Formats: sequence, structure tokens, C-alpha cells
Amino acid sequence: MPQLPHDGRMSLCISVIGLGAWGETLAALMQRQGHRIQGWSRSRGGDPAEALAGADLALVATSLKGASQLAPSLGPQWPSLLPLVSCSKGLDLQGCATASQIWRREGAQIPVLVLSGPNLALELEQGLPAASVLASEDLELARLWQRRLSGDQLRLYASADPIGTEVVGALKNVMAIAAGICDGLALGANAKASLLCRGLAEMGAVIEALGGDNRSLYGLAGLGDLLATANSSLSRNYRYGVALAEGLSAAEALKRVGATVEGASTVQAVTAMAAERQWHLPICQQVQAVMDGSITPTQAVRALMQRDLKDEGSQA
Repeated sequence: MPQLPHDGRMSLCISVIGLGAWGETLAALMQRQGHRIQGWSRSRGGDPAEALAGADLALVATSLKGASQLAPSLGPQWPSLLPLVSCSKGLDLQGCATASQIWRREGAQIPVLVLSGPNLALELEQGLPAASVLASEDLELARLWQRRLSGDQLRLYASADPIGTEVVGALKNVMAIAAGICDGLALGANAKASLLCRGLAEMGAVIEALGGDNRSLYGLAGLGDLLATANSSLSRNYRYGVALAEGLSAAEALKRVGATVEGASTVQAVTAMAAERQWHLPICQQVQAVMDGSITPTQAVRALMQRDLKDEGSQA
């Protein structure tokens, strides 16, 4: 760890790996806060290891697929003690892993943190205020970088639960697709509130199964991010769900959105894990069925409404 003063507003050299929409947004935000940026993206080419040279911190903002492709080659080259902040959301279908677990698998000594929260990129680009979670198994490391990275536009909260933070950050995208379907069908506020409440129960079941802390479910990365993405047309996952409700196929809906829809790959991974491990995730399963084209959005809603009755406190 570089020996830097405990001053959150000092100028740091930050490497941004992955300069897509999210990476560019983070790079611009950090630059506005007075930090120096050096970056790498696959489309621009070059050696990503070179972008890490001399950095105090690295933000990895690739897609989850990009992280799984990059980690095997870059992980073993990672500079000693350089903190890695994983900003990728989703669950890896092949390895049944979160992004931080992928990086840990390829570089066990890398100090890994996770950044997640209600951070719609366009609002951040416009300079609007936001808050997020910075999580690490090493809580003091999270608190250190909380102080260094918090600024006038972005307020960070430290957490010791990276797995729970990542799980809710991934699954809220699935629930945002479901919310888009709900609104696209004009089912009303009652139905949407019920959907999101039961969606939280499903998210909690997966957190518990994967060893995370259920308290993260009700924090910024969970409920906070869900409120943002399930209610805003700025959310790609929400727009994707609306398109599905209009009768578009999964491929047509993705084309309309015109950008990565993280929830589409996440729902494939989590339903595969649910089938293997016998998790009961009815909303995720219905979203997957709509994407597969095996049922219509209206039939998915009917299936959810006709499920066996349960106690309110039950999971899923």
C-alpha cells in the first residue's frame, strides 16, 4: 500500500481498467475530484498491465464477462499491494462467482474492494450527488479508501461484506427487468411494490446461500440501487424489461437498449445455480422464461399470482 496521507482530497493516480460507459463515468468523476487518471480498454488495445504502473489504486470497470477474460492474464501480473476496486456487476455463469471472487482466484494477494450502489451513470455525468458502498473483507482498508475517494459529489460508506454487496448489486438488475415488465404491462403501483418486496426476499435467499451478510440487502447496494434501477428509464435493465413487455424478443429488446444489460446474463447464471442447488427463486425463473420465449410476460405474471400461498416472512 502506498504511504499516502489520510486526506480524502489529495491527488491520487488512479488506473481505470475498462473505459466503457461506466468506466468513463468513473474516470470523469475521479478527475473532477482532483485525481490523475490513466486508463485502458480492450477497444483501444495495448497492455493493461502498463496502465497499472505507478498507480495508487485501480478501478476495474469492465463487464463481468470482460473481468473473467482479463483476470487470468492480468491477475498474476498485478503489482504488489495495489488495491483493486471491482466495479463489475453480475454472476459468472461458468464459475458461479462474483467479480471479486474471479480476481481473487487469479491473484490471491490482491487487496480487493467492491464498489456498488445507486449510481445511474447519466446522473453522475451531470454532476448530481450520489452515495455508494465500498466493501472489503478488510474493513480498515475499506475505511481508508472511503476517506480518500469520497468527495463533494460521491459519498462512500464502508462495509465488510463484499460478497453480499456484489450479490445484491447483481440481482437488483434482474429485479429491475421484472419491474420494467410490470410497468410495461401497466400493472400499477400495487403490483410493482409487491414484486419488488418479494424480489428482496429472493435476493436475501441468494445472499444467505453464498455466505454474504443479509444486512447488505437493505443498504445502498441493495435496496438503494433497486429503488434507482427499478424506477428509472435511465436504467438499461428497466428499459429492457419494458421492451420485453411490449412483445419484443430478448435479442430485439437488447438491440433497442443498445448497450450491455447486466441483468440478462445474471438471470441465466442465478437460475442455473438455483436449479443445481435447489434454490426457490420464482421471480428470477419467470424473468428467464420470458427471455427464453417459453412464456409471455402476461403468463409470467399469472404464474407468480397463482403460486402456493406463503407466510409473509418466508424467503421467495
